[in-house]
Amino acid sequence: LVCGGLGLIGREISKALAQAGSKVVLLDIDENEGQRFVENCRNENLAVEFYKFDITKTESYHHDLSKIVEIHGDFQIMANAAYPRTQDWGNGFEDMLDSSFKKNVEMQLSCVCYFTTKVAEYMRKNGIAGSVINLGSIYGVVGPDFGVYEGLPMTCPPAYGAVKGGIASFGRHAASYYGKFGIRINTVSPGGVFNGQDPKFVARYERKTPLQRMAQADEVASMVAFLASSAASYVTGTEIMVDGGWTSI
Repeated sequence: LVCGGLGLIGREISKALAQAGSKVVLLDIDENEGQRFVENCRNENLAVEFYKFDITKTESYHHDLSKIVEIHGDFQIMANAAYPRTQDWGNGFEDMLDSSFKKNVEMQLSCVCYFTTKVAEYMRKNGIAGSVINLGSIYGVVGPDFGVYEGLPMTCPPAYGAVKGGIASFGRHAASYYGKFGIRINTVSPGGVFNGQDPKFVARYERKTPLQRMAQADEVASMVAFLASSAASYVTGTEIMVDGGWTSI
């Protein structure tokens, strides 16, 4: 399962797992775009299917997981790249609304943690030694350098660090509990991923990064594929940075 599989990183995770031999069920909310992506994958001989799923609808988790298993069979891997957010998500500290902060923490942190639990519980009850990988961020580990945003209509929202730090911390907590069932839970924390950002931002960001460039989405996906595989069979409860060295200095 790849939750948020139509996002910038989610698409690459879906392809990377399929290229490694997995049958992938992509979970996301846009059915039309999902079917287009599936067709493109099939043209590349990749086994990818789409299932309409909204991670913010926690009351539907049991039904959705049961339906996915009914249609596609058991799963051993769940990678979560879902990134739901409010329309004012890009606001900074000066414009932060209490209601918005709470809603984004609920959608981006609480839902990820709860879905992780539901997936891990399914694996436990069915004797599946599986792998769960969630996406964190460098800004769950270090604070942002707001200088890279100076003079630009973009910033790192106040809730972001709380969300991403919380995902990694919950991952360690869950890994400690589910390890005895053979279920591995890890966090991949990317640095900035290039997505056509303002050239000023890109230049500032790259100057601060030891590898002198932003990440490509497939470089994050390859780490997810590693953690999903038997090559990482003794890796659990960890947070792996894919950041070009940003957090090392």
